[in-house]
Amino acid sequence: MMDSCLLGLDIGSSSIKASLLNADSGAPIASAFSPKTELPIQAPKPGWAEQDPEEWWKNVHAAIEEIRTKAPGKLEKIQAIGISYQMHGLVLIDRKGSVLRNAIIWCDSRAVPYGEKAFRELGETRCLTHLLNSPGNFTASKLAWVKDQEPELFRSIDKILLPGDYIAYRLTREITTTPSGLSEGILWDMKEDRVADFLLQYFGFPRDLIPTVVPTFSIQGRVTADAAKELGIPAGIPVAYRAGDQPNNAFSLGVLEPGELAATAGTSGVVYGILDHPAYDPLSRVNTFVHVNHTSEKPRLGVLLCLNGTGILYRWLKQNTAELGQHSYSYTEMNEQAAKVPFGSEGLIILPYGNGAERTLENQEPGASIQNLNFNLHRREHLWRAAQEGIVFALNYGLEIMQTLGIKIQTVKAGHTNMFLSPLFRSVFTAVTGAELFLYETDGAEGAARGAGIGAGLFRSTTEAFHGLQLKTSEKAEPEMISRYGEVYATWKTHLEKTLS
Repeated sequence: MMDSCLLGLDIGSSSIKASLLNADSGAPIASAFSPKTELPIQAPKPGWAEQDPEEWWKNVHAAIEEIRTKAPGKLEKIQAIGISYQMHGLVLIDRKGSVLRNAIIWCDSRAVPYGEKAFRELGETRCLTHLLNSPGNFTASKLAWVKDQEPELFRSIDKILLPGDYIAYRLTREITTTPSGLSEGILWDMKEDRVADFLLQYFGFPRDLIPTVVPTFSIQGRVTADAAKELGIPAGIPVAYRAGDQPNNAFSLGVLEPGELAATAGTSGVVYGILDHPAYDPLSRVNTFVHVNHTSEKPRLGVLLCLNGTGILYRWLKQNTAELGQHSYSYTEMNEQAAKVPFGSEGLIILPYGNGAERTLENQEPGASIQNLNFNLHRREHLWRAAQEGIVFALNYGLEIMQTLGIKIQTVKAGHTNMFLSPLFRSVFTAVTGAELFLYETDGAEGAARGAGIGAGLFRSTTEAFHGLQLKTSEKAEPEMISRYGEVYATWKTHLEKTLS
């Protein structure tokens, strides 16, 4: 594998990221993203969110071009490609492989009534035991909306694809998907370990709309001569890994076994934990999907907790309380000032639920609130600390739900980015959860590159695949701080429950 390279692509709704990895050392060579502003999201009606898949492809091209500039001569040495992508989207193609309409992406809510109706009529127990979720607002329900609202277009569909499936198709002209991908679309029957035929029959979807199912780590197709010429990469190299962004984020951090959790804290926050047996929350406050390393002989399922109001709350506070007057505080300065405030923010409480319906609250939308504000005591640095504490408390509220499913909170791994850049946030996180926190220098595109190395057989094990992954720091709270924050969290939780009631 002398000087061999692996390419990872991360197809997000904000940007397309690319990462080039040295397969021999496991060290990153170069990374890039495109566009430099955010990808446009079209909203023809309130609650809708669509993107043109062609825009994803154009920005794949642009990100790879930037890699070429940063690492001359390295693209020719790519041995395999891995793909990470925004979950729950719907791409529709006809028999010629042409896209029939804009993709309906993850944050589009038009399909909620279709999923709720299916949940009632199919039976909650049947859905939860077979699908591990309500059909909700996921990919299958989005397709039900198309069938009902755009029947002529529906009749023209040859295959349905997830966003990552579409990029793999553009690279290889092979139409495939994965069990993990179908699971996130609520199209996989976990009990039968195959496509959920009973759901297809209920919605009236022809079985042949579903692409050929291939393993997550496998040779899923090879780059065509046309795609190779367009992108300036070798023809014939395999696409050898594909996963949704949250399972891939967990994989990127080496989270593959029970007892391990992965976390992200960007605009929204996610905690993703691993189970070795099927389990579900009856209220669908957290969701269970097939993980990237799942097999029927050795089940591995990921339980996903999502908190909408995370970094977006801190950004709002920065814009409205830290950028006033002559001095504009950076996030680092905000964190430093917040750290000077006593733990518990001297009684100030923030509920960070101001970014839409929250799944952990059974889709209630209470809005964000600031409680116990004392005009004679509290200053803006109290707000900054209370926000970071409130975000961690809200994540812990979801973690308590995950624990009822059998998730053990021992170690949490995260990228050294976003809210985890704050020493205060990290200290509160470890004190409230009691977990040991490990922070790594990595991202989804780099993780997808490592996955490609496994799928193509360039790495003999996951241990070998993560050679070169850089640990930035690890932290663990003292028992005294865990006890103190337990009391503060209990007070916060009481305020939340009063607000909800």
